Amino acid sequence: MKKLVLSMVITAAAAAAFAGSAFARDVWVNGYTRSDGTEVRGHYRSAPDSSYNNNWSTEGNVNPYTGESGTRERRNY
Repeated sequence: MKKLVLSMVITAAAAAAFAGSAFARDVWVNGYTRSDGTEVRGHYRSAPDSSYNNNWSTEGNVNPYTGESGTRERRNY
Protein backbone atom coordinates (compact mmCIF):
# COMPACT_ATOMS: atom_id res chain seq x y z
CA MET A 1 0.00 0.00 0.00
CA LYS A 2 2.85 2.41 0.80
CA LYS A 3 4.35 1.83 -2.66
CA LEU A 4 1.00 2.60 -4.30
CA VAL A 5 0.58 5.85 -2.37
CA LEU A 6 4.19 6.89 -3.06
CA SER A 7 3.72 6.10 -6.74
CA MET A 8 0.55 8.21 -6.85
CA VAL A 9 2.31 11.14 -5.15
CA ILE A 10 5.26 10.99 -7.56
CA THR A 11 2.91 10.73 -10.57
CA ALA A 12 0.84 13.72 -9.36
CA ALA A 13 3.98 15.79 -8.79
CA ALA A 14 5.33 14.95 -12.24
CA ALA A 15 1.99 15.84 -13.87
CA ALA A 16 1.88 19.17 -12.03
CA ALA A 17 5.45 19.97 -13.02
CA PHE A 18 4.73 19.16 -16.67
CA ALA A 19 1.51 21.20 -16.74
CA GLY A 20 3.22 24.16 -15.11
CA SER A 21 6.14 24.09 -17.51
CA ALA A 22 3.95 24.57 -20.60
CA PHE A 23 3.77 28.31 -19.97
CA ALA A 24 6.72 28.70 -17.63
CA ARG A 25 8.55 30.96 -20.07
CA ASP A 26 5.65 33.32 -20.60
CA VAL A 27 5.98 36.86 -19.28
CA TRP A 28 3.17 39.16 -18.12
CA VAL A 29 3.35 42.70 -19.52
CA ASN A 30 1.47 45.29 -17.46
CA GLY A 31 -0.99 47.57 -19.21
CA TYR A 32 0.07 51.13 -19.92
CA THR A 33 -0.94 54.34 -21.68
CA ARG A 34 0.94 55.43 -24.80
CA SER A 35 2.04 59.03 -25.24
CA ASP A 36 -0.85 59.59 -27.69
CA GLY A 37 -3.36 58.51 -25.01
CA THR A 38 -4.02 55.00 -26.36
CA GLU A 39 -4.58 52.43 -23.60
CA VAL A 40 -2.73 49.12 -23.99
CA ARG A 41 -4.18 46.25 -21.95
CA GLY A 42 -1.95 43.91 -19.97
CA HIS A 43 -1.08 40.68 -21.79
CA TYR A 44 1.25 37.69 -21.87
CA ARG A 45 4.14 37.42 -24.32
CA SER A 46 6.80 34.80 -24.84
CA ALA A 47 9.97 35.34 -22.82
CA PRO A 48 12.67 37.30 -24.65
CA ASP A 49 15.61 35.40 -26.07
CA SER A 50 17.91 35.52 -29.10
CA SER A 51 15.65 33.42 -31.37
CA TYR A 52 13.29 35.14 -33.80
CA ASN A 53 11.55 31.91 -34.88
CA ASN A 54 10.17 30.82 -31.50
CA ASN A 55 7.93 33.87 -31.01
CA TRP A 56 4.15 33.44 -31.20
CA SER A 57 3.89 35.86 -34.13
CA THR A 58 6.17 33.75 -36.37
CA GLU A 59 4.70 31.32 -38.94
CA GLY A 60 4.20 27.83 -37.54
CA ASN A 61 3.63 29.05 -33.98
CA VAL A 62 0.31 29.62 -32.20
CA ASN A 63 -0.39 32.01 -29.33
CA PRO A 64 -1.68 29.69 -26.55
CA TYR A 65 -3.81 32.47 -25.04
CA THR A 66 -5.60 33.72 -28.16
CA GLY A 67 -5.32 30.75 -30.55
CA GLU A 68 -3.99 33.08 -33.27
CA SER A 69 -1.45 31.63 -35.72
CA GLY A 70 1.79 33.49 -36.41
CA THR A 71 2.03 35.45 -39.65
CA ARG A 72 5.63 36.68 -39.70
CA GLU A 73 7.91 34.82 -42.11
CA ARG A 74 10.43 32.46 -40.47
CA ARG A 75 14.12 33.34 -40.74
CA ASN A 76 16.67 30.72 -41.88
CA TYR A 77 19.95 31.43 -40.21
